Order: sequence, then C-alpha cells, then structure tokens
Amino acid sequence: MGTIKTTNIETITGSGTLTLGQSGETISIPTNTTLGASGSTITIPSGCTITNNGTQTGFGGTNTPAFEVSLSADQTLSNGVETLVAFDTIHIDTGNYFSTSTRRFTPQVAGKYYIYGLGQQFTSGNTLSYITIRKNNVRVARFAVDNRSSANGTSNSHTVSAIVNMNGTTDYVDLYCNFNGTGTPVRIAAWSTGNPATLFGGYKIIE
Repeated sequence: MGTIKTTNIETITGSGTLTLGQSGETISIPTNTTLGASGSTITIPSGCTITNNGTQTGFGGTNTPAFEVSLSADQTLSNGVETLVAFDTIHIDTGNYFSTSTRRFTPQVAGKYYIYGLGQQFTSGNTLSYITIRKNNVRVARFAVDNRSSANGTSNSHTVSAIVNMNGTTDYVDLYCNFNGTGTPVRIAAWSTGNPATLFGGYKIIE
C-alpha cells in the first residue's frame, strides 16, 4: 500500500474518461472533502444509481412555502351569496404570505401548489351548498353537497382541493362557501382543538 500525493490528475490526452478504481471496489472519501469547485458541474450519467446511507443536505427540494389557517368563530352565510371565508387564525405560514385582512394566500415563489379546503356548514333546512377554491377571483375547484331532499337539521363537511400554478408575484388563492335552499341562517363552523371543522391550506409541490 502506498500514498500518492499530487495536486492534479488528468488523462493522458487531456480529455476523455478518467477512471478511479474498478468494479466492486469502494472509493473512500475522507471527511470534510469538497468535490468540484464553485461553478463547476458534476455529471452523473444515465443508468447510474446513487445510494445514500447517510445524511444528505442540499439535495431535492422542500414543500415550502406552505400555509394552513382556520376560522376562530362561526361565520354566517346568506342564501345564494358566495361568501369569502374570513380565516383569521394562522397555524402555519412559512413565508408570511397569508393575509388575515384579505384572507388570501399570495406566495412570492413561483410553482405548482397543492391547495385544500375543509368547511363544515350547519343548516336548519334542505340546501344545496358549496365550498370553492378561487385563484385570482376565478373558481378552480368546487365541491357540492345536495341535501334538498333530506330531513331538516343537517351538518355537512365539505372538502375541496386543487393543484394551482402560481406566478410567484400577483397570483393568489382564497376559499369561498355558499348555499341555496330553505335553511336559514347557514353558518360555517369555527375551528377548535379536537374539532378542526374549517381549514384552508396548501404547499408548494417539489418538481
């Protein structure tokens, strides 16, 4: 066994493939070693497999920005009026992109986002009710529950979700609820510990 000490290893021709070791061998890289220099590209050919049995940093991506908000008090709806849900309690907001004044999530990072909503509505009559995700005031996803032929005194939990492409500057999403029917008033239930009745949230998808 010997040690080779040098500052540079190149192929004879100055181009082509430089091979370290052979099949079945293990090349040991000491701790605190840097491969490549700033601005350089290390290419791993197609068909290769990287197996990680240790701790990795700087690879892949993160599901942020992310947010989740809730309603602190019941909110009343008017018959036939699509109403913005007045979310006022922030549970998660990694980039401070949700506004409790406008009730909007306006992420400043471009990409595709998974957006979801949950709304529990109470009514004393037969109703057709909706929960809707809007992007820039345009509906992108809606879920409906039709109880117009059911008995009075119903309670429905609505869920809705969508993948929404956001430009990272002006695009925003918010959540609306509405109903049509004889039941009045209809209210959206507040969130509480053990009863997460009404929620709105989302996160950036890793691409």
